[in-house]
Amino acid sequence: MSLSVTQQVRWWSFGLIAFLAFLWLVSDAMAPFILGAALAYLLDPLADKLESWGLSRTWATVLISLIFIIVVVLAFVLVVPLVIQQAQALVGALPGLFSKGLEYLTGKFPDLLDEQSVVREALVSSQDALQGRVVAFLNGVLASSLAVVDFLMLLVVAPVVGFYLLLDWDRMTAVLDSWLPREHAPIIRRLSKDIDRVLAGFVRGQMTVGMILGIFYATALGLIGLQFGIVVGLIAGLLTFIPYVGSTVGGGLSIGIALFQFWDDPIWIGVVAVVFVGGQIVEGNFLTPKLVGGSVGLHPVWLLFALYAFGSLLGFAGLLIAVPAAACIGVLGRFAIGNYRTSKLYIGPEVEPESE
Repeated sequence: MSLSVTQQVRWWSFGLIAFLAFLWLVSDAMAPFILGAALAYLLDPLADKLESWGLSRTWATVLISLIFIIVVVLAFVLVVPLVIQQAQALVGALPGLFSKGLEYLTGKFPDLLDEQSVVREALVSSQDALQGRVVAFLNGVLASSLAVVDFLMLLVVAPVVGFYLLLDWDRMTAVLDSWLPREHAPIIRRLSKDIDRVLAGFVRGQMTVGMILGIFYATALGLIGLQFGIVVGLIAGLLTFIPYVGSTVGGGLSIGIALFQFWDDPIWIGVVAVVFVGGQIVEGNFLTPKLVGGSVGLHPVWLLFALYAFGSLLGFAGLLIAVPAAACIGVLGRFAIGNYRTSKLYIGPEVEPESE
């Protein structure tokens, strides 16, 4: 007995609501599994390539996992200690940089920032609040053993989950395909391919762009001698995943630090600015067109909204699934609009010509 359209909509809606409720209930425990699934998804094309060269799926997964472990260990031994050191120094230096900026404004605009000025009082209170929040944040991080345990679990569980998912990726996708309702299977497969195209074009490409820019910014700023240049460059590369945010945050931090460090030698301030301008020119004209492609259907505003919305609903796990969810919703939305524009709801009833 076939179900009516109304019954199918009811059952699919119930399933979607149940799935979202499940995600909300287990959101605190989802982060390592989402990261593991993301790793498997990102590395599956490499495993398929190794299989085409004659390796079995098991040996391809083992080889990829070994390379991944070596890269992570080298990063923790060579890079992470330096990044942590510079990050701690940057956090500790923020109140001092704020004070120097206040002194500079006071010297340049004495009437605006006199002792009774509302602007001065606001800046002083902002400085005190900033310093208090930094101290409270550091104390909270150091005192929270639960946060340390969660972070260690994330580092241990996510790669293990990624290994097993990568090993069985093709088998799992075949099983999921066998569960599709036969009536709608062709449409669901087509939509899944569209979603995969968007994710592959954006996530894999944008991660590669961010890695390249992060290494470039960190190396260039380190060679210039900018204080905290390595950590600022890596932050800029990491935030490149969100359009326009990486260059804005990284450029603002770098130029702000350069203003205080190279005040007597302003040419280096210009060099820091040139590094970010050059990075943006290379990204916009070469890296993004080559690695990400043209339009992948994720408008920057829609992406920012998805990050904010899913982060608010599900916390850190929501941030991890925001981009895939935005891609899925975008593809489904375009599919729905396409059907709407060919329906009678959009076209209207056909009007028969009047007989003479």
